[in-house]
Amino acid sequence: MRFSILLRYSALGASCLLFALMQGCVLLAPQGASVKDYALVDRVMIGGPAGWDFITFDTARQRLFISRADRVQVWSPESKNLVGEIAGTAGVHGVALAQDLQRGFTTNGRANSVSVFRLDDLRVTDTITIPGANPDALLYEPRFKRVYTFNGRSGDATVIDAVTLKVLTNIALGGKPEVAVSDGAGHVFVNIEDTSEMLVIDETANKVQARWSLSPCSEPTGLAIDVAHKRLFSVCANNKMVIIDAVTGRVVTDVAIGAEPDSAAFDAELGLAFSSNGDGSLTVVHEVDPEHFSVVANVPTQARARTMSLDPVSHRIYLVTAVFGPTPEATSTNPKPRPPMLPDSFSVLVLAPK
Repeated sequence: MRFSILLRYSALGASCLLFALMQGCVLLAPQGASVKDYALVDRVMIGGPAGWDFITFDTARQRLFISRADRVQVWSPESKNLVGEIAGTAGVHGVALAQDLQRGFTTNGRANSVSVFRLDDLRVTDTITIPGANPDALLYEPRFKRVYTFNGRSGDATVIDAVTLKVLTNIALGGKPEVAVSDGAGHVFVNIEDTSEMLVIDETANKVQARWSLSPCSEPTGLAIDVAHKRLFSVCANNKMVIIDAVTGRVVTDVAIGAEPDSAAFDAELGLAFSSNGDGSLTVVHEVDPEHFSVVANVPTQARARTMSLDPVSHRIYLVTAVFGPTPEATSTNPKPRPPMLPDSFSVLVLAPK
């Protein structure tokens, strides 16, 4: 029997080595700097009105897609300027990129639609009306060439053929879906926020195959996957990242993260999982091996920097946030006032390994 064992630290210990020998697994190796050496390296003000939601990094063209309520801004890390905009996306939440088709997709929550745009010039070519209500997170799955929209108000997922742009079906999920990932082997995993569960969708049948409890997780939102080691990382409102076996649904372990998390990411080369937290921190979790995980850092960012995108090539992490003023007093017409975003304070934050 052949084993590939790469020790991350010389002091991993005999128990971890024994586990690797028994299971035939790979202990992930460090790449250059210490795994905890992440830091905020840049802060670029973009400005402009309206809030934001998901952000998506285009590795092929080195640009960041930022959803801004009624438009998508496209920002270049190289020039540190906006290089384009996709308009007419009412209530936009997320952007998915189909590099093999040279297409991108947005979910337009207020319009119950998906915009289709060309990756080369950002021109919108089609608008797809979907049967679900308030499409939020979305996912492009290249093996089956399908787009999945996860619809918050109707509690279902719409499946779209990314080639013909036809709606294939709507899948009832039995709860409010959040972020989804795929394993490239015919399965889509999605967090269900209000039931604290994860659902597995069989892409061949377009049906829910399994429903797993995420206890001790409460209100899961962001989700990431380690495809090679079949591990899922759900970030939860009760300050936990729960790590799940993507084959059986077994909860492997949980680790403490910052407050108000919304996004998760996994860097396969570095063996690191990340949680971006609204309390102004980025939690960095080290995968020692597929059964052992530890928090190695809580990197200071900025308050409300909850949405994140990872460039797996440079290992840089992008976040967005803004500065807010004091919350106004409640009134009969506005019993739950929100603090106002200060003009032109919207910014991109860049974190990188030292």
